[in-house]
Amino acid sequence: MFIEINFEAEQPIYSQIVHQIIGGIARNDLSAGESLPSVRALAADIGVNLHTVNKAYQQLKQDGYIIIHRRKGVTVHPDGPPIADEAFIESLKAELMPKVAEAACRNLQQEELMEIVRDIYNSFRGTE
Repeated sequence: MFIEINFEAEQPIYSQIVHQIIGGIARNDLSAGESLPSVRALAADIGVNLHTVNKAYQQLKQDGYIIIHRRKGVTVHPDGPPIADEAFIESLKAELMPKVAEAACRNLQQEELMEIVRDIYNSFRGTE
């Protein structure tokens, strides 16, 4: 598995796991229906508490990225991630708002900001 945890980061560990799994799906490193390690196995692999991985998996399940089967284990959702709807777009705006405001306060030009976003998006889609 491709997950690397930065134990010194301000971002919570469960959140790092969530973002890296979503990133893996976005880059097609993880495909629909692909199995993920069990909570116990992933926790052992990356050296974190079981509850941390469980919290990450529950978040991913709630957001529609994975399915957790009692017998089959954890898999990437076979239908792929949910399509962006109005609620997602509103949530995205709310999350981006502080960073865009910070960029504006620091005199980052709109085109520079758009180029950063474009580069990040392209890094997930392999179109750099």
